[in-house]
Amino acid sequence: MNFKVIGAGLAGVEAAWQIANAGYQVDLYEMKGIKRSPAHKTDLFAELVCSNSLKAARLDSAAGLLKEEMSMLGSLTVPVARGCAVPAGGALAVDRDIFSQQITDKIKSHKNIKIINEVVEALDTDDNTVTIVATGPLTDGALAENIKSFVGEYLSFYDAAAPIVTADSVDMTKAFGASRYGRGGDDDYINCPFSKDEYESFINELVNAQSAVLHDFDVYEGCMPIEKLAKRGVDAPRFGPMKPVGLIDPNTNHRPWACVQLRRENAKGTMFNLVGFQTNLKFGEQKRVFSMIPGLENAEFVRYGVMHRNSFLNSPKLLNRDFSLRTNKHIFFAGQITGVEGYMESAGSGIIAGINAVRLAQDKPSFVPENDTMLGALCEYISDESVTGFQPMGANFGVLPAIEPKIRDKKERYAALAKRAVSSLKKSMEKM
Repeated sequence: MNFKVIGAGLAGVEAAWQIANAGYQVDLYEMKGIKRSPAHKTDLFAELVCSNSLKAARLDSAAGLLKEEMSMLGSLTVPVARGCAVPAGGALAVDRDIFSQQITDKIKSHKNIKIINEVVEALDTDDNTVTIVATGPLTDGALAENIKSFVGEYLSFYDAAAPIVTADSVDMTKAFGASRYGRGGDDDYINCPFSKDEYESFINELVNAQSAVLHDFDVYEGCMPIEKLAKRGVDAPRFGPMKPVGLIDPNTNHRPWACVQLRRENAKGTMFNLVGFQTNLKFGEQKRVFSMIPGLENAEFVRYGVMHRNSFLNSPKLLNRDFSLRTNKHIFFAGQITGVEGYMESAGSGIIAGINAVRLAQDKPSFVPENDTMLGALCEYISDESVTGFQPMGANFGVLPAIEPKIRDKKERYAALAKRAVSSLKKSMEKM
């Protein structure tokens, strides 16, 4: 049996890693070096194109539980991420360049992985080949049309990335270093506090600023442009990414009316991104409006926010729980093209697809964790035929079955859900 993985993003490298570590040769196709999508800036594998945060690190969080399950299954990306982490309070954030470089080096040095720089334009339907399509949410051109004609349905929405500023251009007489509720070090985040008047003036300019794309578009809720969120109501950002809870401004000894958090972008702490400030504003408007943020009046923007199209399958109608195509078991999909939302969710789906590609070749039944695990619950969500109006889904405790009797304390409940999930995955792995 031949193995073919298309795309060396987070999902693709995890899928190839699983296959190669099982002792099989795998061809990993990557178009970088020949062609790049509008969002990609380097030729490295597993490039993080939006935030550099992989979300919460602690086990009693949905994101932390997901990473723990991935580690148990032999993840490539999780240990690399932990090894190149930058301070980010309770989150696991990475130096994106070091992260991608280390992933690239590990993939290229694996004896069972062959890198093929080529633009793939059609799916391979040969029964002697197992193909994993991990081309990401920016799949376009001939391959996108081929997939659409092959599966019959294809959806798309728009995703946005936040701006990045240099640390030394932030006015720290107005801004201050702190993590929410004291979780993490004081230099993990830079906080830009607003008074009520400053906030209302900022929101007024934000909602009236010019966008780079004039037509309306669908955008996943978790990546909604800050200006679109602000148009929902003057307080919407203040109860979203600009929420001041857990922060005290040392200049006033009070909680700010609203606050913009800047998170470390690299290990040296020389660059910070504006948390939750994905945007579709014109670059000049970003400079004008975001310079109204207290402390960013003279900020140097090393990257402005950008918007790009994301595409995904109507997976509940098309995919099995193991991420294989219902109409052709030799074709798997993995990553955001399946409708899992988030870096680690994409990587996790690559692990499941890779494991099951091997099991298919070995004539073994599929391996899918139980739905009381985070990975298993996501597998169930993307393959649940009862889901209507399918939209991307990230890791969250809401997708897990409840614990009975109900635990009222949220922290205790989440800890119990995580403990149950880890135990469940261990049992499933023992049966593999």
